[in-house]
Amino acid sequence: MTSSRPARRFDWSNLGVRVASATVLIPAVVAAVWFGGALFLLMVALAVSLLALEWGKMTAPAASGRIAVAVAVAVLAAVFGTYLGWSQAAWLIAAAGAAGAAAYARTIGQRPMDVAFGVIYFAPACIAITWLRGMPQPISWTILLFAVTWSADIFAFLGGSVLKGPKLWPRFSPNKTWSGFFAGLVGAAAAAAAVAAFSTAKLSLPAAIVVGLVGGLATMAGDLWESMLKRRFGVKDSGDLIPGHGGLLDRVDGLMFAVMAICAARLVSYAGWGH
Repeated sequence: MTSSRPARRFDWSNLGVRVASATVLIPAVVAAVWFGGALFLLMVALAVSLLALEWGKMTAPAASGRIAVAVAVAVLAAVFGTYLGWSQAAWLIAAAGAAGAAAYARTIGQRPMDVAFGVIYFAPACIAITWLRGMPQPISWTILLFAVTWSADIFAFLGGSVLKGPKLWPRFSPNKTWSGFFAGLVGAAAAAAAVAAFSTAKLSLPAAIVVGLVGGLATMAGDLWESMLKRRFGVKDSGDLIPGHGGLLDRVDGLMFAVMAICAARLVSYAGWGH
């Protein structure tokens, strides 16, 4: 049995690039969340377009632009439906969009299942985050989502780089460690507790910690899922849009899973749990 590769040394130069990128991105995201409305919708639409472009390049290099348009149109139709208040219909729109994108891919000689999966991969998270921003206490819960996701990523990166130790899943993500995994959970729980304490999210401290832990687990599951996808398609990063992070999908892979967990917590909280 071969031994796993040793953990990388802590890369301070890479951390500096990550911090610089975050300094630009975080204020833009917070502003869109805060003002909501058309600005928030524009942020989601821009993200969908960039994700679709990365998906096209990753899964269908010979027809990346056409595949990107097919995926983006299908996902954006569901997002706009959610924004207009058709939350339940949005899921049907996404399903129809996935089928339509697959049919189009077949006509241009591309793998239809890969294209359909792009819609299925992106649409639920985009529907969920648009729905979350439209619910009561929208700013608090949306900021809670980003705080949990970002904290899980940052603490996992720092904890894994400094503490090292056994690998989490070396087959698909050789640089992730158990120390990073637990550090990410601690960071996510702490972030959720902090947001709940200083916002209108109306969560008790124990409930906030539970939400943070579940959101942190979902974040890291999304990260591992994207690692498996990149391994399947033979790419190192989904793109090179964000210095220090790779593509946009590399930055939001965990968020796409975490938003589903936070939306589930929002529904349960709306029914009276966790106050």
